[in-house]
Amino acid sequence: MNPALCLLLTMLAAYLLGSVSGSLLLGRRIGVDIRSQGSGNAGGTNAFRTQGWRFALGVVLIDIGKGALAAGLALWVQTRWDVGLASASDCAWWAVLCAAAGHTWPVFHGFRGGKGVGTMVGGLCVVWPTSLLPCLLVWLLTLTTTGYVGLASVLAALVLVPVAWAVGGAPVWFALSAAGFIVFTHRVNLRRLAAGSEHRFPRARIWRRGWLSLRGRNPDV
Repeated sequence: MNPALCLLLTMLAAYLLGSVSGSLLLGRRIGVDIRSQGSGNAGGTNAFRTQGWRFALGVVLIDIGKGALAAGLALWVQTRWDVGLASASDCAWWAVLCAAAGHTWPVFHGFRGGKGVGTMVGGLCVVWPTSLLPCLLVWLLTLTTTGYVGLASVLAALVLVPVAWAVGGAPVWFALSAAGFIVFTHRVNLRRLAAGSEHRFPRARIWRRGWLSLRGRNPDV
């Protein structure tokens, strides 16, 4: 097969995999389109906020799984056919980005999807698993300190850049692209955060709740 055509078809397949929306597929089973509820986003956070943790868990598993599948497919294609890139992982980096783009602008759902975090995580599980721990630590620290999921996701994505530069494991261009993508898809969250109107999960702020409890104050106030 022509290398350029093979690469193009692989990226198209990754995009189409990304376009399979977990929240919208599961929502159809219960007659719900979560894009008409909550924040209007077809991602795991809005699924949790509007439908509960069981529904959200299914959404996240599907979204992570399709990112991992897209990356795995790209690795297989690159090792099976020489598509003209320097290494097998080069094809997979592009596939992760295409899958995340498919999740955000899904062709099967009117180009209205989620923000790509779960799909990006799934791809990283395959192509760059060593990046997950620092990203997870930053995400958890930010969430449990501030209660803002969007901010936690943005800061976790930005961590990819110094990790790629200082530790390696991925090309810096990919880290910059992935971080920039997540910042872009969370631009509304960042605007709301600056305006003081961003939705917060108060119960996630465990450090504040613990401190207030130690002082004998009600952490839910």
